[in-house]
Amino acid sequence: MKSYLEITLLPNPEVGVNFLWSKVFQQIHLGLVEIQDDQGQAPIGLSFPEYVIGEKYSVLGSKLRLFANDEAELKQFDAVKWLARLSDYVHCTSIRPVPEKLIGYAAYQRVQPKINPEPLARRYARRHNIDYETALTLYSKRNYQTINSPFIRLKSLSSDNNFCIWVKKVPVDAQSSTTHFSTYGLSSISTVPEF
Repeated sequence: MKSYLEITLLPNPEVGVNFLWSKVFQQIHLGLVEIQDDQGQAPIGLSFPEYVIGEKYSVLGSKLRLFANDEAELKQFDAVKWLARLSDYVHCTSIRPVPEKLIGYAAYQRVQPKINPEPLARRYARRHNIDYETALTLYSKRNYQTINSPFIRLKSLSSDNNFCIWVKKVPVDAQSSTTHFSTYGLSSISTVPEF
């Protein structure tokens, strides 16, 4: 990853940072869907430079960085175009080279917790053609953990359902050799620079 641009969210009393994350992330996702390859992978990865894990709650902060192997990939993506309708609420920097002095690398990955047995039981009942009560009994016996990672609430444009993308940061010592990310800009194996 040699080039990046930074997006800063600009919340105000009427428009909060969580609402902005939903709108910005939705637009970035749509842009990455447009440039994905045949395997559904995008060449652009994301990082959250103000990401903090706390004891009671965690936050993404108000900054998002988009990374690519070269400037041309970020130009082709054209973040300013995708965020044009949010121009009063975001600031995009120009495309810059990644600094030589780095703190390290990190993989930002999607975590999909199974913390609420009711929707899981409904889904299981539909898929396995059993009644809801039986499925709920099966799921109620399992141990569910709370998740400490911050999340972004999104709305599916295909099903109109709301869902959350939990983002987990995993610091690593070295840069990965792969640079393939999901259409959310996340990956469990590809890393982005931290600075």
